[in-house]
Amino acid sequence: MNSSEENKEKTEPHNVKDELLAAGKWVKLEKTTYVDPAGNTRFWETASRTTRKGDTAADGVGIIALLKRTLHKDCVVMVKQYRPPMGCHTLEFPAGLIDDGETAEVAALRELKEETGYKGEVVGVTPVTCLDPGLSNCTTQIVMVNINGDELENINPTQQLGDGGECLSVFSKIQSHIHT
Repeated sequence: MNSSEENKEKTEPHNVKDELLAAGKWVKLEKTTYVDPAGNTRFWETASRTTRKGDTAADGVGIIALLKRTLHKDCVVMVKQYRPPMGCHTLEFPAGLIDDGETAEVAALRELKEETGYKGEVVGVTPVTCLDPGLSNCTTQIVMVNINGDELENINPTQQLGDGGECLSVFSKIQSHIHT
């Protein structure tokens, strides 16, 4: 084996540069030039968030919320939203971006209140993770929340959506069926 073949075998993969292809309010599309483990220069299309705050480790939070009520089975709270990339409604865990100065815990409780109307208590947070690393650099933390369904403010919750918020709390829609 000659020395150039040895060098290619020992190459640590790394990015060389990102070229902006398109940018919007929430995401940008870039052409990433990188070197693979064999030392070859290659290209990748990368979607990146434009919303990451400088002081946060993750872009957003996903919330696994359990509604706990006396004499009832625990329920997982989800939201139904129309998602343009999918062209249909999806059933999802409540989620959202972390605002400047927020922790994952604070963002999760705010998003839960906005999207479902529920107030909860954080019981766990995962490390930062990437859900689709083959497409995006978007990172998230999953926050586990317990909701005391016996508290007055959680009996008939009301969403507090801001501009552009279109999700429906699935639990709210079927609430009358489970509260009996």
